[in-house]
Amino acid sequence: MEKMNVESFNLDHTKVVAPYVRLVGVTEGKHGDQVYKYDLRFCQPNKEHMEMPALHSLEHLMAEKIRNHLSNVLDIGPMGCQTGYYLSVLNNESFDAIIDALEKTLNDVIDATEVPACNEVQCGWAASHSLEGAQAIARDMLAKKDSWPNVFSE
Repeated sequence: MEKMNVESFNLDHTKVVAPYVRLVGVTEGKHGDQVYKYDLRFCQPNKEHMEMPALHSLEHLMAEKIRNHLSNVLDIGPMGCQTGYYLSVLNNESFDAIIDALEKTLNDVIDATEVPACNEVQCGWAASHSLEGAQAIARDMLAKKDSWPNVFSE
């Protein structure tokens, strides 16, 4: 296959084993700042996916809660394929810090009593949420934490 501009299009999705956390790449700015982009893969590509209301609620919860554990988060957003999220952080080269923050964030999701910004003023599709679905996904991801550093089967 020809090399494509989008990094994930060059990843052989048939070779990865989810769940995992993978450093996608590092982009350096002209003043030396570095943006680290991570692939937080929750579901096995082309075998399973997250249902939209649960994925949407998990996005809201993680976007709000991860900033309590990691101060340099630029963005966290879902993949269109509904199998995971991309996390971008500024000037943080510590993979262990990312794993730690993700674990704490997912525990926060499990403990949540509501989805933040789940209303028509703060959300573009407030009718599409599931706190229970987000919590189920978080529990499943946490149960498989030992596999997070392993992207490919051995």
